Amino acid sequence: MKYMGSKARIAKHILPIILKDRKDGQLYWEPFVGGGNMIDKVGGRRMGSDSNRPLISALTLIKDNPLSIPDLITEDDYRAAKKRKISMLDGFIGFAMSFGGKYFGGYRRDVKGSEGCEVNMLTQTRRSKQSAVKQSVLLKGVDLMCASYLNIQPKEDCIIYCDPPYANTTKYKDSFNHDEFWQWCRVMTKKGHNLFISEYNAPEDFVCVWQKEIQSGLNTNSAVRCVIRKGCG
Repeated sequence: MKYMGSKARIAKHILPIILKDRKDGQLYWEPFVGGGNMIDKVGGRRMGSDSNRPLISALTLIKDNPLSIPDLITEDDYRAAKKRKISMLDGFIGFAMSFGGKYFGGYRRDVKGSEGCEVNMLTQTRRSKQSAVKQSVLLKGVDLMCASYLNIQPKEDCIIYCDPPYANTTKYKDSFNHDEFWQWCRVMTKKGHNLFISEYNAPEDFVCVWQKEIQSGLNTNSAVRCVIRKGCG
């Protein structure tokens, strides 16, 4: 699913690093699953969680019933869903039908798509639905849940990939306690979990295992640095 901050473009680079020492049957967990664009490229046992309820609703719809998504989602439908914010479909519309995948950040249009353009609305709906149908197959078997990373305690050692809200950015409106997060990472690592984090900056006790400049999804003229770090026990 189209989602702001998606790591889909770099999955082929970072997943081999993250999964290199994965044991047979070992659980792979993403506490900030986002649009599911990393976890849908991983096999085996998988768990994806997020505290964002509309996001988990959207992913559940994609996973379980993508064919129920309408063939046309108009801008009026978009505005109505933004007012309701109740159903799984409302959640899907809020992310998949928004520019850049930002939750209800504005109806997505192509270069020629002016407001109310029927061709654009048909095109964008088709793209979103086709993407959902394709991703549905890849999400089969993923255990999805709406929960804060703090409220889940794995009973076994697992591989954890975290893509939390980045510090010192304006992308996310919700408050996020970064100090609390890094302390949680330390605890998880000491418990034996193999933990990786995507973040520009990190405390000194976290090791950089991969970094690269990539083009920004919302601004084609700029690049951002993507850094993957590993927790050290």
